[in-house]
Order: sequence, then C-alpha cells, then structure tokens
Amino acid sequence: MSARLPLDGLVVIAIEQAVAAPFCTSRLADAGARVIKVERPEGDFARGYDDIVAGGQSSYFVWLNRGKQSRTLDLATDAGRSVLRDLITRADVLVQNLKPGALDRMGFGVETLCRDYPRLVACSISGYGETGPLASRKAYDLLIQAESGLSSITGGPDEPARVGISIVDIATGATAHAAILEALIARGITGRGANIHISMFDVMADWLTVPLLHHEGGRPPKRVGLAHPSIAPYGVFGTRDGKRILISIQSDREWVKFCALLLCDDTVARDERFATNVARTRNRTETDALVAGAFAGLDEIEATARLTAADIAFASVNDMAALSSHPHLRRITVATPAGPVVLPAPAAVVQGEARTYGPVPALGRADGFDP
Repeated sequence: MSARLPLDGLVVIAIEQAVAAPFCTSRLADAGARVIKVERPEGDFARGYDDIVAGGQSSYFVWLNRGKQSRTLDLATDAGRSVLRDLITRADVLVQNLKPGALDRMGFGVETLCRDYPRLVACSISGYGETGPLASRKAYDLLIQAESGLSSITGGPDEPARVGISIVDIATGATAHAAILEALIARGITGRGANIHISMFDVMADWLTVPLLHHEGGRPPKRVGLAHPSIAPYGVFGTRDGKRILISIQSDREWVKFCALLLCDDTVARDERFATNVARTRNRTETDALVAGAFAGLDEIEATARLTAADIAFASVNDMAALSSHPHLRRITVATPAGPVVLPAPAAVVQGEARTYGPVPALGRADGFDP
C-alpha cells in the first residue's frame, strides 16, 4: 500500500485556464488533493497552445494538468452554475483566475462564498489585482514582463527581451501554492479559511525588489546579457577550443583563489582596481578582459580542472538538447489520452516517499478518480 499523501482527502475546485492557476493546482494534485478542473465546453484554451506532445497535445496542458479531474460547465447557464455551486459546497479550496468581477456576475462572489462557507480557502489570481486603474485589463505573462519592467533588465544591451519561459505565470502559481498551504495550516489551527488575492503584477514587483532599489538608489540596472549587474566577474568566457563557460565569483576570498589558480598572478588580487567586488564591478571591462585572456589560453579540460581546484562556481552554457541528456535531469512518466509522456520531475524530493502522478484528463473526463 502506498503512503498517504499530504493532501489526501482535500477537494480543490479550480476554475482556471492558461498557466498561473494550473501551475498552482497541479502541485496540489501532486500532493494528493482531488482537483476538479472546471473547463468551459470548448476546454481550457491552453489545450490549444501547441501540438508538440504525443497525439497533438499541448505541452503546456500536459505539464500542468496531470492528476486532475476535468468537468465541463457552461457557466452562462443556470444548469452550469447549479453544478458549480454544488461543487463549491464540498470544496476545501477554490482557485480561480477569471477576469476580476466575472465570478461576482455569475452569482459566486468570493467574499460571499467565504462568508457562507467559513472553512473555504479561496485564492483569486488576477493580472493587476481587484482594484486600481488597470484592474479590468487583460493580463498575460509577457504583458506583465513588459509592464513590470522585467523585460527592461532582460537581454543584451541593444533591446529588451522576454525571459525564455513563462516566468510571471510560474512565479504567480508558486506564490499561490505557498499562500494556499499557509492558509490550510492556519485553518487546521483556527478552523477558519481565507480569502487570498494574488496579482501577477505584485508577484513580479516583489521579485524585482533588487533592481528597483538600485534604480531608486541612483544606479539604474542595465541589460548585460549573461552577466550580473552587481557582481564581477560573473559571466561567460570562451576557452581556446571554443567551449563557453559561465563563472561566478561570489566573494573577495574566491577572487584571491581565482587569481592564484586561473590568472596565475597573485598581484591582481591586491590591485585596488580589482581587490573588491565593488571595485571589480566598477571596472568591469578591465576585470572581464583579464579573465577572458586567462580562459583564451586554456582548453575546456584545463579550465574545468583549474576552476574545480579553486572551488569556483561554474556552468556550461547549455541548450535544450544538452538538458535532454543532462545527468542530473530527473524524469517522471504521466498518462495522457494519447499515451504516456515523459516530463521533468517536480523539484521537491521527499526521502522515503515514492510518488506516483495522476493522468492528464481528456476534456470532461475524470479518469483515475473514484466517482
């Protein structure tokens, strides 16, 4: 018999679409919660984001909807709303990322639900929150990357860039997941649920605290590609055989060892232009030139050996092909309507607990769940 999962017995109603809310509820499902995903009759539009997975399925949908039950409801009808109300009466958690006010107009105002069902933990995800000048504006990942200023510090010197994954959605889903778990712990103590509101903009603003403080301190961050705006040397350097290696010097103590074993020049560590991180960052061009010269004289094997001996943090600059064959990539297999799909494993590893993961549901199906 498999071990009981942490959220076994918990019922989650997810009126969700796209990425942010499904990321949150997929983690609740992984932990044993029964997640009932409420989809419009045509389905979550993320089902059509791409067709790259077995049988023409969407990579986003397969990734974020394993272990859930799909229920199709037309919430514009009395019948659909009646079923939803019945589902909510049995729910421990309600997660929704409809446009602000949409549930209220259907007769499911979250404040009212939390009053009627005081043990309910409700989490509403929006672009800009429930109030304010942009509250009614549609919001998606890249739009918030731009609006929050994230894109202004991403990419190379020439122009802003998109972070290569849906970072806003994922960050928002992870924030919602943590907030829901906190509320469930509190409910176990007090017996009362919670009404949680999370905006994508707030999540990114929080994550952008350091560059914002740099701006307000008179040092606006610049786009520096694969480098770090506050630490030097922290960037990519090429060996003589063409290998690109990213190194990170996190302390002046590490810099001393780097100078001795990589630059082979102890005097550089005492040079006032390079002795501290603040000085090295201020003189980044000269710092990087010194490091680049050292790497250009080494091949990959020599550079790796010296970095290891100096206990310097470094990484290869890989692509998805390299990730696919990486020795540290852990994988899981999930069932889908078109057959099994292999995915990267969730990051948390609980010792002594081997987890299995539920199937990805076909539209309107509850495969793998008891009635």
